[in-house]
Amino acid sequence: MPYATRTGTRRNRAVMHEAGWGFFLTPDAHSLGDWKGRIALDNGAWGSFQRGEPWSSSCFVPLVERYGARADFVVAPDIVAGGLASLSASLRWLPRLLGCVERVLIPVQDGMVPLDVDDYLGERVGVFVGGTTEWKLANLRSFCELATEHGAWSHVGRVNSVTRINKCLSAGATSFDGTSVSRYAKTLPKLDAARRQTTMFKGFDSV
Repeated sequence: MPYATRTGTRRNRAVMHEAGWGFFLTPDAHSLGDWKGRIALDNGAWGSFQRGEPWSSSCFVPLVERYGARADFVVAPDIVAGGLASLSASLRWLPRLLGCVERVLIPVQDGMVPLDVDDYLGERVGVFVGGTTEWKLANLRSFCELATEHGAWSHVGRVNSVTRINKCLSAGATSFDGTSVSRYAKTLPKLDAARRQTTMFKGFDSV
């Protein structure tokens, strides 16, 4: 299942909806307008990390309150590249979020291993494979396969190329998100064709 960050461009919204892509809402870009398709909610930590700002729940909480009930999942707050400190932060939010949304994803970050989240995964708790790009690409398979074992949702962040989509397919990821389609509608046909293919090489990394 593909998601792209929210866009106000009418043409991009139309092609996304027609192709069955969902909106990946962040605290910074959260207005749905007339969007009737699927949505998922991010916590905004990556954006804060990129801007060099501390993350705040002040915009995340209203986002969950407004759209959480209709979202496919909500990404629990985390610390980018924060390892077990990030996991602790996510787990503190877990009871509160599960009380108001259908599914919560625990972000996995640099330094974490599948065993760290093994006890928490199930139908309503999945994994969001985040972290720095190099770490994410090296570890997404192990976390996606763990989620599959538990019947849990697995999502991979920042996927904007056919190569990365193939990696997600090969690892058995449930979904991914990116910004390419939101910015450039012309990239959708290629990326959508890639996500619809059935990989013959599941269990092997794409080259």
